[in-house]
Amino acid sequence: METTKLEMLKEKALNIRLGALEGIHAAASGHPGGSLAIADILAYLYFAEMNVNPADPKNADRDRLVLSKGHTAPALYAALAEKGYFDKELLGTLRKFGSILQGHPDMKHIPGVDMSTGSLGQGFSAACGTALAGKIDGKDYRVYAILGDGESEEGQIWEAAMFGAHYKLDNLVAIVDFNGLQIDGKVTEVMNPTPLDEKFAAFGWNVCVIDGHNFDEIEAALANAREVKGKPTAIIAKCVKGKGVSYMENQVSWHGSAPKDDQYEQAVAELKANA
Repeated sequence: METTKLEMLKEKALNIRLGALEGIHAAASGHPGGSLAIADILAYLYFAEMNVNPADPKNADRDRLVLSKGHTAPALYAALAEKGYFDKELLGTLRKFGSILQGHPDMKHIPGVDMSTGSLGQGFSAACGTALAGKIDGKDYRVYAILGDGESEEGQIWEAAMFGAHYKLDNLVAIVDFNGLQIDGKVTEVMNPTPLDEKFAAFGWNVCVIDGHNFDEIEAALANAREVKGKPTAIIAKCVKGKGVSYMENQVSWHGSAPKDDQYEQAVAELKANA
């Protein structure tokens, strides 16, 4: 990847992390761990991969993103604000009365949100249906679904995976944030869903396993997904929960805890220093 593109993506990922933390801190509520984990993936999708236009958010030919792990909405909102769907000042109104930025994505009120999500497992099914609709309508748009590894313990995920393969949805990409932790602890100890790569492959999917913080690997996997025909693609992205903030990284306690003032200041300082 050329240096200018890489530096742009790093800057966007930094701004997404900062925006997500700003909202969570202001709300004194939210999910920082998973939000920070998917920032690099969101940066690549919105600024290098997807065909979207903030000036025309409902364009019928646009690519779609479904955040199936809807509790990481702060990262999605930060990405949408960075892309220009709405003013960044709104990030500080997260979860506040009267704000459009609810605790989980709301397609009725938030520009750029393609599917309301929050009840885990259901977003992936909606993404499959959206991809099938595109096939039926003869559209060229692509659908990207971001899943959690804990979410992948649910049966509905595997019903949707079977659906996607059965209908040969090669316009569908599932990206699993495999950070190894969920609200109750390690995914391998709560209800072990691994090996996710072998399971998706057994369900008939094309599978890539990548470092979810390496832009070259993200780019290669998404390019591969475009090339493969006749089957959907699952990208198992190995991520770090709380990526970029030392005291949050790989700590299950930061799945759904908001940083206090001093913790927020430290997080912002660390992110900027390591950018």
